[in-house]
Amino acid sequence: MSVILALVVALAGSFAIEASAAARRVSLRPGDVGVRLGSYALITAFWFVFSWRPWLAGASTLATIMITMIIDALKRKILGESLVFSDLALLRQVPRHPDLYYTMPLTHPRIAVPLLLAFLGVAAWYAIEPTALPLGWPASLLAMVALPAALLALWFGGRTRFGRAVLAARFPEPDLEADVARYGVLATMLAYLARREAEAATEVPPEPLPVPVERGDEVVVVVQLESFLDPTRLGGEALPVMARIEREAAQHGRLAVPTHGAYTMRSEHALLTGREGASLGFGGFDPYFSGGGREPTSLARLAKAAGYETVFVHPYHRDFFDRESVMRALGFDRLVMYEDFAGAARVGPYIGDEAVAARILAEARARSGPILIFCATMENHGPWKPGRLPGIDDPLAQYLHHVGNAGRAVEALIDGLSSEPATLCVYGDHAPSLPGYRPGDGDPRTDYALFRFGRPLPQGSRRADIRIAALGCRLRDAVARQTAAAEGAGVAVPRS
Repeated sequence: MSVILALVVALAGSFAIEASAAARRVSLRPGDVGVRLGSYALITAFWFVFSWRPWLAGASTLATIMITMIIDALKRKILGESLVFSDLALLRQVPRHPDLYYTMPLTHPRIAVPLLLAFLGVAAWYAIEPTALPLGWPASLLAMVALPAALLALWFGGRTRFGRAVLAARFPEPDLEADVARYGVLATMLAYLARREAEAATEVPPEPLPVPVERGDEVVVVVQLESFLDPTRLGGEALPVMARIEREAAQHGRLAVPTHGAYTMRSEHALLTGREGASLGFGGFDPYFSGGGREPTSLARLAKAAGYETVFVHPYHRDFFDRESVMRALGFDRLVMYEDFAGAARVGPYIGDEAVAARILAEARARSGPILIFCATMENHGPWKPGRLPGIDDPLAQYLHHVGNAGRAVEALIDGLSSEPATLCVYGDHAPSLPGYRPGDGDPRTDYALFRFGRPLPQGSRRADIRIAALGCRLRDAVARQTAAAEGAGVAVPRS
């Protein structure tokens, strides 16, 4: 009886917690409520397997829902998006790289002490509440085997043809905010994960790009500037580089990117593959986690086919976003990463953009043949919080300081590459997650510029506001001109 009562309390309490914390009014349609309560029941059963104590399992479920909703609210506030299944894969990065997130190391007293108290509380509860296992070791053993087996059977059942059809009927395509309002955060996360696995098992990869006949420029440099946009849009002073972009860039403008404030990999993937996130289905939430970089439309693959050396430059750790394996899968032969910047100047916690620009120019000058360099900078990565820069504690002031360095780095690249036939593309991966620039405020797009040195500037207006996947397609012309022509007018996107 206590098992049923604890389950009812866990389901009702979880529903009340999620309904009170939800960003939108929760659906009360019977089918939707059934799915939501089913997810709570699964969580309760999961915790029950570990303890066989119904009230401890119920309390653990309530704690799970409460913590989930707190994290979901924080993510919505900063990034404007609910939790998704791919966030679970990123959790392992938080203790490894706490400085990248609005958190502290596990050894910090504000984290370690609550964790220790929670552990001691669970241990005490475990000792006080009697087990709900049946009497006698045969019955207890049967129960201990049967419940985990039932949970595993349910999981694998969802991966059968029938199970996938049921999930596809409920979740035909990604509609994150609507699905969270209907079914809850955790149910949506689990369903999206299962739908992504089903997609991966049946998806047909896009056609590979045609083998290039004519090679493009000897040097092609693409720089993804962390959190970059024109600082005048945030009330900052105009950067000298923006005036040079107006005068010297072959094409420039606003860039529509897939996200706000984070998820660099979404913009990076769209640029390198020329694929919109919508074409990836449920994998669009984290293309690297979903596809692993094996896409045949990769710019690096095209460059390799045209005889280019392909280099990825990123002044951070190889394990972050699994970039080492993903970038090699995308077609990059050589990776220049954190250990290669030993002794390089830092600005705040990260390697400075000007040091990265110097390394890019050194790679271009040392080439033995045509070279494609793709770089992802780090200097202006959040969070912007007190103590990051000496004497500058205001988040916006910190951001503007870093973006000024980014502007000087871009100018150094322009000066270093302009004397030879070369292509330089610079763009912001997403708007910054600053307290004063929340999702939906103003214009969520970033800025980009495309320089084609050694050739006359195009006639007429060179301003073109485009989507980032279109910019990726446009860059194909830099390494293999006939490929871009074969792609057709898809690279020409009207101003948005």
